[in-house]
Amino acid sequence: MGESDPVDHSGHRARLRQRLAEGGPDALLDHELVEYLLGLNTPRRDQKPLAKQLIARFGGFGALLSADHEALERAGLTEGQVAALKIAQASALRLLRAEIAEQPILGSWQALLDYLHADMAHLAVERVRVLFLDSKNRLIRDEPMWEGSVDESAVYVREIVRRALDYQATGLIIVHNHPSGDPRPSPQDIAITKDIADAARHLRITLHDHVIIGRTGHASLRALGLM
Repeated sequence: MGESDPVDHSGHRARLRQRLAEGGPDALLDHELVEYLLGLNTPRRDQKPLAKQLIARFGGFGALLSADHEALERAGLTEGQVAALKIAQASALRLLRAEIAEQPILGSWQALLDYLHADMAHLAVERVRVLFLDSKNRLIRDEPMWEGSVDESAVYVREIVRRALDYQATGLIIVHNHPSGDPRPSPQDIAITKDIADAARHLRITLHDHVIIGRTGHASLRALGLM
């Protein structure tokens, strides 16, 4: 075999599979999980250095999986490698979402926070989503509504209330992320929360909370006494 010929790393990956099978999800380190995912498309190359570089570049395992396709391609990944990472992210989010799909949201608050943090904590842009709830506080729809800052609060409020009426929702939870990583609410966050609560109340719709997600945690405006 010449020096430039790729080395077959299937034995190493088989050992990773065995550790995973015997030890469960915590048996592999973050870079080993990424290494295995990348290796699905390039089985004859050592992916460990690249996996470590990617985690360092994006700032962690969660941030890497949450990165958009363009950012991953700029990091040098092939289309197949990007797809492997995004499938892993989608699978994780679907599993977390299943924990809240069939039970009252307010009674499974930590499961909801786990899902929201996994989905939104590492986004590079601000995203606003609304959870529409029925009379038993079960999830009717989880709907991303905007990306980027919302300058016209009246438009923001009107659209949320209109969607709530369309879905015959009786409860709402507003969620958005702070790309800065700091989940503390801004004066605009507090003002818009009040406007939404007031508009919804007139239609007998309850705004249960406004949750802000950041890399360092979350902030609940209700828990902070700001609504």
